[in-house]
Amino acid sequence: MSQKLTHIDEKGEARMVDVGEKAHSQRVAVAESRIVMQPETLDLILSGGHKKGDVLATARIAGIMAAKRTGDLIPMCHPLMLTRVKVDLQPEPERHSVRITAECGVTGQTGVEMEALTAASVAALTLYDMCKAVDRGMVIEQTRLLEKRGGKSGHWRVEAGNGSAS
Repeated sequence: MSQKLTHIDEKGEARMVDVGEKAHSQRVAVAESRIVMQPETLDLILSGGHKKGDVLATARIAGIMAAKRTGDLIPMCHPLMLTRVKVDLQPEPERHSVRITAECGVTGQTGVEMEALTAASVAALTLYDMCKAVDRGMVIEQTRLLEKRGGKSGHWRVEAGNGSAS
């Protein structure tokens, strides 16, 4: 592997990458996360019977808020003026899970992969928080980048079925 870590300087110290000379471009990233739970927990969410209210709506809002705060949470991330954040929560009854996808967009000098990953992760954490009283054994899994577009490196997407880049 001839590539180097961009957040490490020549002395081996952590640094924020200087993006000042990079061209502005449209950038989009899509990430996912999944939370697996007991069938009864998913039924409770879907029936709207949870005493904390609309669990999916709360998780969606939490994901959007998290994307906007990524620069405050991840030390070397640049704060970005996001132009779009979309968080979708799709119940998967056959898997007793909820699949979360987050799409973030920006016109700028750096990508939005971390914002999409943060949105998906925090939405999953919010589902866990809201349902932990009835199901402490929930598992958050498969948090990953699905696609990124824009910038110097162009378009990258996970290949269907194996999780590697195409």
